[in-house]
Amino acid sequence: MAKLARRLFKVVLFCGLFRLLLPYVHPYPVEWTESQSLAWLHVANRLGIRDPNDLFFWVTVAMNLIATTLAYVAVMKLWRWYRTK
Repeated sequence: MAKLARRLFKVVLFCGLFRLLLPYVHPYPVEWTESQSLAWLHVANRLGIRDPNDLFFWVTVAMNLIATTLAYVAVMKLWRWYRTK
């Protein structure tokens, strides 16, 4: 039962960190300049995606997952260091 509680806590911690970092991790502001929209359009077309906003969404999700993973690893290492002290 304790193992299940620890796993559940870790999942909730990861989801909470993901939610916490959502407003802070993004590649650009909401409004794109003309050069930014052309760059996103060019990359989306090269990848076979019709709408550059779809590409922007998945890039933002990937960046958030990377940032959340780094924050989660840091929290877990700090917790282990605190417990051994």
